Amino acid sequence: MPEFFTVATPEQVFKALSGFRRLAVETVALDDALHRFCGTDITSPEDLPPLPRSTMDGYAVRAADTFGASDSLPALLDLAGAVAMGRVPEISVGPNQAAAIPTGGFLPRGADAVVMVEYSGPAGEGSVEIFRPVTTGENVLGKAEDAARGDVVIPAGKRLLPQDIGLLAGLGITEVSVYRRPRAAVISTGDEIVPVTDTPSPGRIRDINSHSIAALVRAAGGEVEMFDPVPDDPVLLRAALEKALASADVVVLSGGSSVGERDHMLNVVTSLSGAVVHAHGIAISPGKPTLIAAVGGKPVFGLPGHPVSALVVAQVFLTPFLGHLQGEELKRTPAGARVRAALASSIHSAQGREDYVRVKLEERQGLPTARPVFGKSGMLSTLVKADGFIVLPIHAEGLSAGETVEVILF
Repeated sequence: MPEFFTVATPEQVFKALSGFRRLAVETVALDDALHRFCGTDITSPEDLPPLPRSTMDGYAVRAADTFGASDSLPALLDLAGAVAMGRVPEISVGPNQAAAIPTGGFLPRGADAVVMVEYSGPAGEGSVEIFRPVTTGENVLGKAEDAARGDVVIPAGKRLLPQDIGLLAGLGITEVSVYRRPRAAVISTGDEIVPVTDTPSPGRIRDINSHSIAALVRAAGGEVEMFDPVPDDPVLLRAALEKALASADVVVLSGGSSVGERDHMLNVVTSLSGAVVHAHGIAISPGKPTLIAAVGGKPVFGLPGHPVSALVVAQVFLTPFLGHLQGEELKRTPAGARVRAALASSIHSAQGREDYVRVKLEERQGLPTARPVFGKSGMLSTLVKADGFIVLPIHAEGLSAGETVEVILF
């Protein structure tokens, strides 16, 4: 056993991952910025809207003129004209007057509210009846209410969503500074691994991990360079690792890491100049034989060879880390949306490790229920059948049936 072998806790692993630098910032076109992370605060170059606008079809009025209006005693207002869409109105609204206005139209001078068209009716030529009172500013988007000149509208580190793109378009911003996407080199190792295009002979298996881990990296916003499977040969593994480190921001290996004598991954990583091992083994299940290291300042993940363990470890540690590289705050928790559910059956756990138990979400009597999906460690079908997993804390002895748990979705 190597003398520096040490089992780290998940918290220690996240602490080590937080020490890696984020990637550089680059400028991209607005329409290419979706789901990228802002590299700098974005400030508004102008007021939005530049003038008060109506949020409803109806009549621009002075709110005071509608006080007390009702179905039985409507307010009678003279029509001062109509607001044209896309133009600053030349008309004005005086006492006891109203102007027809479309949604998005600029308020004419003198008006301070809009009555919805549903609460109005014709009252003869040149007049309108108002059946509901409005307050100042009702159904109106005020000047600069959406964004004021100089205000931060998108903070650095925010993942840009479609509504963010729309706001920036409304402000005339055509380019955005975002963090560069991480490039991940993905390498499966092991004498038994063959490409997916091959028919494996007895004792060999197709390369599952490269494809599943690459898909997870892409889902996390990264770019992937996939290597051919590398056999358990230290010379070949070192050559592949050096090539990967030269071109990628992150190297993700799978297989070949254990506490046994044939720990090629650990031996090769530590033979490289500037290698630092942050964890050789993590107090988790599944996924204990995981290597977290740095070579020349670049992160190296050595995932277990079991496809289930590899994917779980990647969701717990690699996905949040890829977000960190792209400018997101490092969440010291597995990636994925959360759903609360009642546990369908009791689960036992060994103290001293953090357990990730796969579960399937069901509905019983109208309430969400999490049913554990058990299976042997190498069965990828247990992941396919499950919707997510629950985390049993490192000092827990288990959970009882009926307890409310947080399910982290795949």
